[in-house]
Amino acid sequence: MGVELSGGADSGNVALAIKAARFPEVYSFGLLVGGSTGRQQRERRRVLVEHCDCRDTVTPAMQHPPFCAGGVRDLCKPHDPAGAFYQEAFDVVREQAAARRCEVMFTGSGGDEINAHHSRTQAELPTPEPVPWLGGKAIRALAEVDEHLAPIPVLPVPTLMAFGMHNPGFLRAGVWPVSPLAHPRIVRFMEQLPHEHKRGKALFRERIRRAGLPEWVAAPAEPENFLAVLEKGLRSYGLPVLDDMLKESILVDLGYVDGRALGEARRNADSAPVVPDLLCDVLALEVGLRSLM
Repeated sequence: MGVELSGGADSGNVALAIKAARFPEVYSFGLLVGGSTGRQQRERRRVLVEHCDCRDTVTPAMQHPPFCAGGVRDLCKPHDPAGAFYQEAFDVVREQAAARRCEVMFTGSGGDEINAHHSRTQAELPTPEPVPWLGGKAIRALAEVDEHLAPIPVLPVPTLMAFGMHNPGFLRAGVWPVSPLAHPRIVRFMEQLPHEHKRGKALFRERIRRAGLPEWVAAPAEPENFLAVLEKGLRSYGLPVLDDMLKESILVDLGYVDGRALGEARRNADSAPVVPDLLCDVLALEVGLRSLM
């Protein structure tokens, strides 16, 4: 039995539920993001691991950034072109779970979505960030994206999309992923809650407090994020991939990406303090498509 434990409220609540179920032996796995945020994350995880009595394995995510040497994209092994930027790091986690013969992995997937504004709150969605290197074919496709849609599912669409990116890797490793926070009854329960219980994951954080864990675990000042890992991957490994893409590209040839605008983005990236994270999406899609040819 395994549990993904990031140190956040979602996976923390799942870990508390696993503890309450009193399984005889539980392994915990987590990616450490590094930097000052990573140090706080490490301490939160340590407290949760000790409280839940897990046998812990950690993976420094900085050692496995996107496009890193030896990763699935670098080796051009067939993989999902829509794979998330943390795919290389989670591949390591899945290998560790399989090596420890975990048959089931509990995850905190779905926690963000069930704590978000429900459509009945009339909350405005954030304006999407413009993508300057989209080609004409992609722009035309986006104009038709809302046509002929499937019926709205029980689970939030972002949760299903995350499953599509995250779960196949576990299944290939012989591990069955289980996401309690995405259970339809949990989703419906959270939909009916007043928003003050969901704002900032208030209910989840209160449950962690009531378990006896300190406030800095229940409500950290700096939640973990993968931005530093993404930046390292793009700066160290992604830009050389982009250079190769500017010479020959499936997406440019098919008209989905404007090669001239992409070249300008490449020139700007050298002097920019942070490489635009949108570049990761186009690079991952290009490399993923190449891996399937």
